[in-house]
Amino acid sequence: MNIEVLELGPMANCTYLVSEANNALLIDPGWDMPYIEHTLTQKKLKLLGVLFTHGHFDHVKDCEPLLRAHHLQAYLEEKDVALSGLPQEVLHTYCGEQQIQMGPFAIYILPTPGHTAGSVCIQIGNDLFTGDTLFPGACGRVDLPSSDPRAMRKSLLMLSKLPADTRIFAGHSYGGRCSSTIEEERLRNPFIKSAIKDEGVIV
Repeated sequence: MNIEVLELGPMANCTYLVSEANNALLIDPGWDMPYIEHTLTQKKLKLLGVLFTHGHFDHVKDCEPLLRAHHLQAYLEEKDVALSGLPQEVLHTYCGEQQIQMGPFAIYILPTPGHTAGSVCIQIGNDLFTGDTLFPGACGRVDLPSSDPRAMRKSLLMLSKLPADTRIFAGHSYGGRCSSTIEEERLRNPFIKSAIKDEGVIV
């Protein structure tokens, strides 16, 4: 499986193009659909699915034409539908933990509320696409509408218990980095470390 990072838009957003053979998934395509379409065509990839980690505008902003062109509905947790502003007909909504098979891709969706009520992480094999829940050395903001600091701490604690070699791919390349591992975050991320330290009192 190949993962290509497309850094697009003015907010250091990371869209992920995940491919195997000629099959592809897109995660958080929010900006520059002509470039994304060009990339799919150039690489001769068939787009099987689109998934969003959450509904903030910078992750979903310009995706509607792409979804309609490929006759696809994007997967989005139902609590973030209103936040996304996208019409229902271009969305496949769900609630909570999911297992999805798209072609060769076995996809596990892990609810990780905190940044938004419907934030999720998307796991494919040993790779975890964390959106704005977890960044290298940081976590997402919890001072926005539908954010919840307590839920974020629970989500970070849950992620800290994943296998140490799990690779994370975040929703932005803040500080020039978008990837890390769970082991590295356990050791260096102050928000993960705090959640682990306070495990017994997080309710």
